[in-house]
Amino acid sequence: MKGRCIALLFLSAATALPGESETEAANPAFTPPDRSLFEEGRYIYERNCVVCHGVRGDGQGEMAAPMTIKPRSFRTGDFKYRSTPWGKLPTTDDLLHTVHDGRSGTAMGRFTHLTDLETRAVAEYVKSFSRKWRKPEYYAMPIEIPPEPAWLREPVALAPRAAEGRKLFIAHCAVCHGENADGKGAAAVGLKDERGDPAIPADLRKPHLRSGSELRDIYRVLMTGLNGTPMASFAEQLTTEQKWDVIAYIEALRRTEEARSNHPDPSP
Repeated sequence: MKGRCIALLFLSAATALPGESETEAANPAFTPPDRSLFEEGRYIYERNCVVCHGVRGDGQGEMAAPMTIKPRSFRTGDFKYRSTPWGKLPTTDDLLHTVHDGRSGTAMGRFTHLTDLETRAVAEYVKSFSRKWRKPEYYAMPIEIPPEPAWLREPVALAPRAAEGRKLFIAHCAVCHGENADGKGAAAVGLKDERGDPAIPADLRKPHLRSGSELRDIYRVLMTGLNGTPMASFAEQLTTEQKWDVIAYIEALRRTEEARSNHPDPSP
């Protein structure tokens, strides 16, 4: 019976309410959930996802309790990893990317054994857990990420930009991530997410982050923030140039860490 109720709720997503068509037309990003994939998606979800994310999609599956980084609750409609602005739903491509590639440093593994159709189906099924997916106002087009500046790969040019980036990082980021971007800022221990679970700041010196491994992924997170966590969007607080300066500082720290790991201090 519960499954039928969820199904009816999901199927009703395609039924327009009075005045709804005008709202949809005004938002070209609005793409209602694909109801034709619901049953296939539920089948895939129950065999691959329910153990962590739970039958109700609340992130409370039987394996969730001991995890430091808890499984996402799909019921709030809040997603950390998106290409869309703060407070908006991820695109379908964002969901597909998470399912296929997983999230580094978490229990969310890579589901590369799923076919493209199966991956799409389970992504569409995930949308059945929150009413936000039925409301055009929660949809937005992906944020455009500018090309990575060439100077980021040139050590001589990187140094002065990293120096400027350090000042910005200390002013805006260090309270959580620490001055050395190691995730050990003064506020780090007490940070909580929307469910009251620990929100652990990332060690940004690591080459593989949950948000992605490229420098452009860091830029994206500075633009989008991570919904449901203390990591807010800096889209308005920092200019494009300042964002790249912050990234230059992180890149300089990464290079220092890489050099240290490749040539450890021999002294006792």
